[in-house]
Amino acid sequence: MHLSLRAMAALLGYPSAELQAHAHEIREVLLGEGALPAPVMAGLEPLLRRIESWDLLDLQSDYSELFDRSRSLSLHLFEHVHGDNRERGQAMIDLGQQYVDGGFFLEGGELPDFLPVFLEYVSCLLPGEARETLAQPAHVYAALAERLDKRKTPYAAIFHALGALAGGRVDVEALRELQEREPDDDPARIDQQWEETPVTFNLAHEMGGPTGAVAKIRAANRATEKEAGR
Repeated sequence: MHLSLRAMAALLGYPSAELQAHAHEIREVLLGEGALPAPVMAGLEPLLRRIESWDLLDLQSDYSELFDRSRSLSLHLFEHVHGDNRERGQAMIDLGQQYVDGGFFLEGGELPDFLPVFLEYVSCLLPGEARETLAQPAHVYAALAERLDKRKTPYAAIFHALGALAGGRVDVEALRELQEREPDDDPARIDQQWEETPVTFNLAHEMGGPTGAVAKIRAANRATEKEAGR
């Protein structure tokens, strides 16, 4: 599964000439590892063909329109889990510390909850731990898959693939909450919200600890460590 996770991370990155040049290798890796069911793998083929055949500027424009200009399609996990509330900052710190504790260090200025970064991290875990950790934000993958399906974009296939790799387990209640509070992507309203409600990353959490996805990830890791006798 770890190669498939790295392939998903690459496909969710900003399109580049390098990605275009190696799209066929990503296809071969996914087929060779065989972690994805055949229908899910077939669903990824339109995206792979698009990456191989489209003009790079068109690919980049399409990507930015989807993921950079739409809060409802943000690739930052905590945008969906916490929105702009104060828990988001502490969750970010906790997840970053989790990476450090595991011996992983971020480069390039990306935030810890950026999905390609998270997938790279999960790909380095032991198989059982990786699947359990990947499954924690499965409701986010499901919500994004649904929203991208509505936009008829082949990027939806990545989130269907992540759901499959996570074992198809989704917290139905958490998914319902995400669906009910889907952000408004009207540009004027987004600008107004960002001006009036800036994101602040507080160092202290009023409840004294991590919440949401991070709490679940930590709990999963502790359980894995206990089973391993660490």
